Amino acid sequence: MSGNRRKTAAALAATAAFTLLASACTGQSSSGASDDASKDTTITFWHGWSDPGEVAAIKATVDAFEKKHSNIHVKVIGNMTDDKINQALRAGGSNAPDVVSSFTTNNVGKFCSSKAFVDLNPFLKRDGIDPDKTFPKAMNEYTQFDGVRCTVPLLGDAYGLYYNKDAFKAAGVAKPPETWSELAAVAKKLTKTKGDSYEQLGFMPNYHGYESTTEHYLGGWDPKYFDADGKSNIVKDPAFAAMLTTQKKLVDDLGGYEKLEKYRASFGDEWGAKHPFHTGQVAMQLDGEWRLGMAEETKPEFEIGVAPMPVADDQRDTYGKGYLTGTVAGVAATSKKQNAAWELVKFMTTDTDAVVDFANAIHNVPSTLEALKSPKLKYDPRFKTFLDIAANPKSTTTPPSVNGGAYLVSLQNLGFDIEKGKQKDIKAGLEKTAAEIDAAIAQAK
Repeated sequence: MSGNRRKTAAALAATAAFTLLASACTGQSSSGASDDASKDTTITFWHGWSDPGEVAAIKATVDAFEKKHSNIHVKVIGNMTDDKINQALRAGGSNAPDVVSSFTTNNVGKFCSSKAFVDLNPFLKRDGIDPDKTFPKAMNEYTQFDGVRCTVPLLGDAYGLYYNKDAFKAAGVAKPPETWSELAAVAKKLTKTKGDSYEQLGFMPNYHGYESTTEHYLGGWDPKYFDADGKSNIVKDPAFAAMLTTQKKLVDDLGGYEKLEKYRASFGDEWGAKHPFHTGQVAMQLDGEWRLGMAEETKPEFEIGVAPMPVADDQRDTYGKGYLTGTVAGVAATSKKQNAAWELVKFMTTDTDAVVDFANAIHNVPSTLEALKSPKLKYDPRFKTFLDIAANPKSTTTPPSVNGGAYLVSLQNLGFDIEKGKQKDIKAGLEKTAAEIDAAIAQAK
């Protein structure tokens, strides 16, 4: 189980909070880095992990770094949120971090545009590191904004489809669905009703179904959120209307919003043993790579299968791709030891053995192309599905924005209204949401 798992509601809330705070950040550019990284120095590293196993993995990574760089000593502080990070960067001083990691890729646009983190392009160029050849395509995209690469990937999350192999066999389903039409057909075949509820639901399509969000579903399409001018593209790109229409039809076909919500109310906590996939209440589940270990720990009474999420019906040839996100790392603009700080960031994010060891320890997806194919990776054979999704150049992510993930909140709110029948005209809803997104971005600039 990993602290790097995406807690969607919490992540969106953090995005909103960060949007309010980051505008006051007074960071400077990375060009002023003048410290001598070969001299004895101490830097501070803030991260968000809190689980004892994850904290131990961070310590092992830092120990390995200090062994290679005996002159650089690292003070590590964990369980740090983006809010705490931003407040410290605003305050500056000796207590502020030099190196920072964040789980919220939605905030990269803010980190870069506010200059809270330095532009790493000069450091990468100086050290001969080509990001396009080092990191998977989607991870490469979510770590930069508007020409500024203020973060680099530090392990990733890939989303796929978990399925109950025993339920599949009982229903005569031979293999996992590859398109959304196939998903709908399989979901209906796996669904067993019980009175006015369900004995087993094939798939929970409602957006409050844990990781079932608009952006995660859109991973099955090829969405372009913004046009070349930075304006919302959700009206012009047919992927958005297609996904919203497809999800709404699945909600209706499986019993309707009210019935599904009533059943969802019986589910256990997303992070506990009573998760509905663990208990067999749902037969298929969209989730990240961490779910495999969590589910197996509960000793389920069925065999778990893992596959890529289905893709849009007209994109069957892209089956195998998925949605990616992850943890990012950067150098604080307020740091007076940016060269030394970069050495730690570079080690954690580009040293193949360091990336592999960290991935092995906390069961996340490695974040470099070399680490993804390293023979030192240790994993359940089913986990390879997520490694393949991460390496797939057709996999997608959500692009950074100047006001963080506010545009995703707007799109998700539209999704809520559509699935419950409050917004019946999807095109009109997209037009209104696009205007809302553009207005918010203009105000943030």
